[in-house]
Amino acid sequence: MSFTVAIDGPAAAGKGTISRAVAAHFGFAHLDTGLLYRAVGARMLRGEDPVGAAEGLTQEDLADPDALRGPDVAQAASKVAVIPEVRAALVDYQRAFARRAGGAVLDGRDIGTVICPEAEAKLFVTASAEVRAARRHSELTERGIAADYADVLSDVRERDARDANRAVAPLLPAEDAAIVDTSDLSIEAAVARAVAEIRARRG
Repeated sequence: MSFTVAIDGPAAAGKGTISRAVAAHFGFAHLDTGLLYRAVGARMLRGEDPVGAAEGLTQEDLADPDALRGPDVAQAASKVAVIPEVRAALVDYQRAFARRAGGAVLDGRDIGTVICPEAEAKLFVTASAEVRAARRHSELTERGIAADYADVLSDVRERDARDANRAVAPLLPAEDAAIVDTSDLSIEAAVARAVAEIRARRG
């Protein structure tokens, strides 16, 4: 029995944290689809053609998620994500994962709108740009990466604009997605809200 949960939203809104918690709660498999684009971005930074990198992506490229979390890789991921051929190369992988037996949670930017429009449950997790920049700044600082809040906020807004205005699969909520704004929610409250929305759709 397959059951697909599609969770979309902008960077640092909390969708990864919520997705992992939701997957654990229901016993579903979890895929952070952003890691696919980060892995392609990382390969591009090493001088590879992004389309070739996407077509040749392996599980090994995803083996060290922490190595793909830096701001340079994040920006590279956002740039390769606007290339239609890159997106097409990664679609089949994501759709196959979504329909696996036992249930699956996929988080990204176009899961509910493009990758899995037939998903049984869809959430759009968001927060203000200022709150997301503060979270990302704190995350970078905790990892020992020097970062200026104003620069992080500028990066967040720049990435939001690029994601929202790209010609292919722009970032926007699916029409039937439940909106979860985490700006003023604790992690526990945000997860509880997500679990309740999914449970309601499971029947």
